[in-house]
Amino acid sequence: MYLIAGLGNPGDKYKLNRHNIGFLVIDEITKNLQTTNITNQNFKAQVQKHSSDIYAKPQTFMNDSGASIINIVEYYNIENNNVIIVHDDLDLPFGTVKFKIDGGHGGHNGLRSIDSHIGKDYIRVRIGIGKPEDKKDVANYVLSNFTKEELKVLEDIIPHTIEAINSLKSLSLEEVKSKYTIKATI
Repeated sequence: MYLIAGLGNPGDKYKLNRHNIGFLVIDEITKNLQTTNITNQNFKAQVQKHSSDIYAKPQTFMNDSGASIINIVEYYNIENNNVIIVHDDLDLPFGTVKFKIDGGHGGHNGLRSIDSHIGKDYIRVRIGIGKPEDKKDVANYVLSNFTKEELKVLEDIIPHTIEAINSLKSLSLEEVKSKYTIKATI
């Protein structure tokens, strides 16, 4: 069983925010699947099940994502190496897609929260959102919407990311990195 969780903030006003790229991926990956909605208030998440996979969008707001993830992991007894977290990454140029296990949170409060609840040894799908010109403006930047041009690029990035996520179930992380990493130079 895999837990594929996208990070973001709940609510319509955040829907197209850069910080919500994880939610956008989960919405797209589940769109054409025959899923069952799982209702469990302890999860603090929108959870769908398809076959043996659990798809989640924590509803705790980004900074407390770990409280949701640990509840799902413990309920289903999911090993960390079967936890896939999809998130935005300020340190990667927009459109970059990278994969890793372990490592630091890089100042990402959602990852910091997950690390504190389940440790660091889970799979991370990192999608680059770029950085604001003024480093003091990070909070406003991640909570701002993607531009129309960026949304157009995401029409290719998101399906590519979904294909990579599905491949993580049958290929090694190194094989997925080799086949699906996108190094954007924007």
